[in-house]
Amino acid sequence: MTRTVVAVAPHARFKEVVAAMGRWRVSAVPVVDDGGRVVGVVSEADLLRREELRGADPAPVDQQRPGSAAGDRVVRAGVVRAGDLMTAPPITVRAAATLPHAARLMARHRVKRLPVVDGRGVLRGVVSRADLLKVFLRPDEDIAADVQGLVDRLFAGSLRGVRVAVDDGVVTLGGTLGEGDLASVVGRLAQVVEGVVEVRCEFAGPPASRTDPASRADSESSADPQTPAAPESRADGADSS
Repeated sequence: MTRTVVAVAPHARFKEVVAAMGRWRVSAVPVVDDGGRVVGVVSEADLLRREELRGADPAPVDQQRPGSAAGDRVVRAGVVRAGDLMTAPPITVRAAATLPHAARLMARHRVKRLPVVDGRGVLRGVVSRADLLKVFLRPDEDIAADVQGLVDRLFAGSLRGVRVAVDDGVVTLGGTLGEGDLASVVGRLAQVVEGVVEVRCEFAGPPASRTDPASRADSESSADPQTPAAPESRADGADSS
């Protein structure tokens, strides 16, 4: 995330918000109260709503009453303070959240930037789409070390046969696993490591048990001979002989 962040107060005027966005080259700014807590976000879209009615035919007076759709647009377009322009409550993310979680929030709410807050809602930074993409620039060696360390730590060395190879962020896991279900578990764990683009599991199963032909023959020869079947008895009780 970016720790040096521009923010505005609720009483900041329209032109001050526009100037801050232009100076910092951002498309949105968080609005914070006196305690530094994020109370809203003003985006370019919020600012442009003020210009929606410029040059357009005004709605009839009866449609401009407060509470109507046209009336709400007129009120929104006439405000000049950040506290009135902002979208609230804000969509924020905790500092301890994972990058995939931040990415899902951005996609769900269709935003490009998220204020990062602590447990009290105080602004600590901003994470952007560009920040999310930077993680994929991690060196392959660092990714491989993290994946190997994760496997060793969680399985306490019981999976010493796991091999990790990384090429352009694509992780290939190999080796021999005693249980087939472990392959999917290890693969999912590797996927959460930052910078991983894809995980490929190429594990071999446990070696098949083999029986030596000579020992098999000895085993067959040492088996008890088959006991001959007893003569059938007739239903009428007569001797079959």
